[in-house]
Amino acid sequence: MSWIHKLYKTYEHCSKGTPDNMPNPISHTTQMAHIEILVDGHGNFRRAKVIEGKEEQKTLIPCTEESGGRAGTKPKNHPLCDKLQYIAGDFKEHGGRVTSGFAATPSEPYENLLEILGKWKESSNHQMVTAVYEYLKKGTVIADLISDGVLPTIQNGDDVTVADKFDGEKKNAPPIFRVLPPGQVPMDAFVRFRIEGDHVESATWESSSLKESWISFYNNLLDKEGFCLVTGQKKVKLSENHPAKLRHDADKAKLISSNDLAGYTFRGRFLTAEQAASVSFEVTQKAHSALQWLIRRQAFRSDKQIFVSWATTGKPIPDPCANSLDFLGDEFQTSDTSASQTGDIGQSFALRFKKKLEGYKANINDTEDIVVMGLDSATPGRMAITFYRELTGSEFLERIEKWHNDFAWLQDFGTKRDKDTKKKTRITFEGAPAPKDIAWGAYGSKVEGKNGVKLLNATVERLMPSIIDGKAVPRDLVEQCVRRASNRVGLEPWEFEKCLGIACALYKGFYDERGYKMALEEERCSRDYLYGRLLAVAEKLESIALYFAGEKRETLASRLMQRFADRPYSTWRTIETSLTPYKARIHAKAPGLLAGYMELIDKICCPFVSGEFMQDHRLSGEFLLAYHCQRKWLNEHKRKDGQWVLKSVEDPEDQEIDSKE
Repeated sequence: MSWIHKLYKTYEHCSKGTPDNMPNPISHTTQMAHIEILVDGHGNFRRAKVIEGKEEQKTLIPCTEESGGRAGTKPKNHPLCDKLQYIAGDFKEHGGRVTSGFAATPSEPYENLLEILGKWKESSNHQMVTAVYEYLKKGTVIADLISDGVLPTIQNGDDVTVADKFDGEKKNAPPIFRVLPPGQVPMDAFVRFRIEGDHVESATWESSSLKESWISFYNNLLDKEGFCLVTGQKKVKLSENHPAKLRHDADKAKLISSNDLAGYTFRGRFLTAEQAASVSFEVTQKAHSALQWLIRRQAFRSDKQIFVSWATTGKPIPDPCANSLDFLGDEFQTSDTSASQTGDIGQSFALRFKKKLEGYKANINDTEDIVVMGLDSATPGRMAITFYRELTGSEFLERIEKWHNDFAWLQDFGTKRDKDTKKKTRITFEGAPAPKDIAWGAYGSKVEGKNGVKLLNATVERLMPSIIDGKAVPRDLVEQCVRRASNRVGLEPWEFEKCLGIACALYKGFYDERGYKMALEEERCSRDYLYGRLLAVAEKLESIALYFAGEKRETLASRLMQRFADRPYSTWRTIETSLTPYKARIHAKAPGLLAGYMELIDKICCPFVSGEFMQDHRLSGEFLLAYHCQRKWLNEHKRKDGQWVLKSVEDPEDQEIDSKE
């Protein structure tokens, strides 16, 4: 019960904010309303309208334990606002079809709502409750909505019934058809109320006094008392039905439920569900309200899977499921020039990340309670906690920092188009990829769409212990990312660049003890690293020759990358032989440049340990690190006066060559 206690504490800390930035009050839930009815203080109908804006539709309503998590063939009614079958006394006579469980007694939903609404009115004498009760008691809701043009009708002989469908184009459909979810008909619409009158707050869902009135009234209705396992109180009012709607307003899955009295739920150990676990009504309402609020506010979502992290005090914390660009912001998208020139990009990133993290450290105490929770559901009605960790503030921030520093690499995520200006910008940054990026880097289109959700969710779930607990990334993910990045022929150019950055990040972090830098390491003389550098030089040399000839095509080095990773020695001989005509072309245009590249190839070949160069077994992911760094180094340098020098950002000739290559 630790998770529910942490959520209860979170609610207590965060329930004192503004109505737009705090959890829902207890005994309340949110619902997407489709119709708004305005009545006066005496319960007389004034007018009605269809609510077309998605944000405007979201409505806070009072609920009972049963209605807050209602399901089945006889769903319980809410006490004030609800669907037409509950609030309309003339629902059946206008062609309405009640839920199957009410088929024998179609008036039951309406009568049940009037009963509890009447008791609430007698208990509190609240003007809003009285106005709604007096109006609903007349039983003319459907007729009023028809007369006001909200519900479209069809003539059935002498009877007028509400239309179930519209056969024309959606843009020409009556408003009610445009706001309803797929599969629903106008008679399934949800209704909320607004009150018109002196000294009466207008919107029922915004009235503080109405919320307090319902909470007080409903608390007096609860009669079951017992021991609360969360707070340790011995005599408190217990909850028999725990809330749903955690991930969204249509979510039926529950974290706590026990409705299988005739099956194997208790395995012979208990006679009742309360003997297994008893939680007070106040605790479960506040805990579930806090979780619902946190999920809507800051959770990572992937279909039914949720990962949410929070501080119990409500203070902002880093998202463990974000990549470094999302964490640092667009101002840190590219590295600064000085770091690029000195080659100290990794240190520059670490300093920038640390500086950003200092803001969180200043706000979060070392002993602050931080919780990371993963949720998923295999069936529509049951939800499970798939991941749960409690950490102190210092532990959490240290592990986030370690993840982003250990797995930092140069990332190229392609381009994005601005919605307003339509201008494309390239997304490049130094840092760690997000778990969902790693899943894509390993499996590509297999994790996209509905068919790939399970694989994506499973991969993200496997990566969370690496981020939160500091455990090693699963080795098969590292190897799969390396294999996919090596198979360059099977990837679009933007896909290859993204896969390459992700694969390098994973390999660098997995072998953190080797101390790989985010820059070219000329002193590193391992076979795999040197072969990676050779591939980058060969590719660059051929691309320059193609530039001189005005040709645009893939280089042989890029086309043979997968074969090179599997059999480097034999493939290198093929690549080197194919470079002969390109060397002649470069020599004719820029003999000094060719001399520089030949000198560089010799410089890379010399450190090979005797015999290693001719070994033809598969290269590890280390060759991708060397390839990436050597390629970046070549892109940033040019040959001038027999020396390799940095290109100038201000030199238009350098920039023109880079853009054409």
